[in-house]
Parts: sequence; structure tokens; C-alpha cells
Amino acid sequence: MSLFVASRSAFRVSAPLKRQIRSYATEPTPSSKGGNNTLLYGAAAAAGLAGVGYYFLSGTGAANKAQEKVKNASAAVAEKIPGVEAKKAFTGGDQGFLSLKLEEVEIVNHNSKRLRFRLPEDDMVSGLPVASAILTKYKPLDAEKPVLRPYTPISDEDAPGYIDLLVKKYPNGPMSTHLHDMAPGQRLDIKGPLPKYSWSPNKHEHIALVAGGTGITPMYQLIRTIFNNPEDKTKVTLVFGNVSADDILLKNELATLENHYPQRFRAFYVLDNPPKQWTGAKGYINKELLKTVLPEPKNENIKVFVCGPPGMMESISGNKKSPRDQGELKGVLKELGYTTEQVYKF
Repeated sequence: MSLFVASRSAFRVSAPLKRQIRSYATEPTPSSKGGNNTLLYGAAAAAGLAGVGYYFLSGTGAANKAQEKVKNASAAVAEKIPGVEAKKAFTGGDQGFLSLKLEEVEIVNHNSKRLRFRLPEDDMVSGLPVASAILTKYKPLDAEKPVLRPYTPISDEDAPGYIDLLVKKYPNGPMSTHLHDMAPGQRLDIKGPLPKYSWSPNKHEHIALVAGGTGITPMYQLIRTIFNNPEDKTKVTLVFGNVSADDILLKNELATLENHYPQRFRAFYVLDNPPKQWTGAKGYINKELLKTVLPEPKNENIKVFVCGPPGMMESISGNKKSPRDQGELKGVLKELGYTTEQVYKF
């Protein structure tokens, strides 16, 4: 699935902290009936029906839409057939930047947008490994050098034909401002992947994700990968800090996952400026909260991931020295007894 939709998001997001602190159940996670074969045959059937529509509607606008469905369904089928791999748009190495067209813009909140960029071919997938990011490039007219900024797509890595970026506009942020000013049809230079933490199913028994603001995007990439794979039984705890309730990004998608996987996924929200009716945690992510909700450091097969603004990072784990140097473990996590090997900073 690409974007989870939740009708009960408001309930989940504002759930009291005391109610959110709960033990994991021991019963197995429900799995969808039919398995991979059902998905495969369903995608093939969709491709066949779309193809029939295209034949009878040739030369019309409806035909173009039908043809698009055929391509998307065919890519989905190829992704499911063993030994048949969909073409990857981002191959790294000497590939260089790809010029991708902005297809769609969605306003998410007062300062964030979702931008959908088309891949070079409709049956391509991003093929990004998890966890990894892409690098965007833009050269202002009056600048000597281009602006480069990494982003983690929020779309599935096997979604055919596009990638979605979730971009928050920052004051005096040249790249985020440029992206927010873009209109459908314009192009952006993008390359990848930028490898981060190499994930494999069940690599850790339990992971904790401590995020602030747009630091949720690499966390969401991990979350999607884990819960899209029925073979991955990893437990996930998310602690997500924001200024206000309107700033909570991907809250519908996260609430849907909590509803579907209550035995394995739990989320705790912290607001600096909460509304009057807010019953969750208030202020900043602190030592007391993390001590209460995170897996204990004495458990060997755990990992704590941290991503957020520099101030939050310094308080929780210490900042990275560079993209390749995790730097010294400091802050709350060190005080709680976690080791350098148990913490990864995005």
C-alpha cells in the first residue's frame, strides 16, 4: 500500500498517554487472506480489464487512462513474479541526476506539501533500498553553486511510475521554498540512492523511532517496509514530537497502522503547544517519557533510531558529525544506558 487512510485518526492521535502505554499482546498478527497469489492474480485481472477498456476506447482520453492502468498493473505483476524485477529508476553509481517532472501537488497543512514526481518510465519503480534517501538539486538564478538537499520519499519503493516527497517549508530555506513554489509540469533534478541504515526482515526484535517534525519521513520508510512484509515480525515504538497538532505529519497513516497492528505498533505524540483538549504528552520529548515507553537497553536485539531538528538530536542522542560519521552518543539515550551500537542517527 502506498498511503494509508484512516477514518479514526483524530481518536488515535489524541489518545491519552496513559492509554497509549500498554503491553504488546502475544497473539500472532492477523494477515490478509489469499497471500501473494491473490495480489498477483488481482493485479493481472486489473491489467486485463484495463486492456479491454483501452481496445474499445482507442483514441479517447479514457483510452489513455486505461493504458496507464495497464502499465501500472503490469509493473505490479512484475514485482510479484519471482525472478522478474521491475526496472529501477535510481541506480546510483555514475548515473547522475534525473530530471523528473512534477505531476501533482497536495497541500498537507499550513507549511507542508506532498509533491508527486513522475519517474522516467511509467513501469519504473524507485527501487530505493531501505533505509535510503534521494538528493535534490536546484540552482537559483543569482547563485554560484546549486542547492542540494536530501529527502526520504514517503511512497512505496515498488510504486510504479512515481515518487512522493513530503516537504515542509522552512523560513529562508532555499530548497524547501523552491519546492513549494513549483507548479505541475516543472522539473527537478533528483539522484539516488543515498544509503542510510540497511534493513532486513527481523533484523531487530524491537525498534524505537524518536522523531521530530519532518524527521518522521525516514521513520515512515522503515515502518512501511516492516508492515508491508508479512514475514517481518518486528515490534515498533514511535515517539513523535511536534509544535502543534496541525504539525503532525502522516498522522492518518500512522493511526491506521496502530489500528491494524495493535500488538506490534504503538505511537506516542508530544506537542509543545497543545490544544486545550489535548490529553497526550506536552512539552518536549524528555527522559521520563523515553524511559517509560522505549524498549529497555538491557534487551540486546533492539535499535533506537533518531531523526529531527538539531536541537532535538543534541538533547536525545547528540548530532552526527557528518553523513558518514554518527558522532558520539550523548544526551538522554546515553543517560538511560543505551550503547552506541544500539542507536542510529538519520
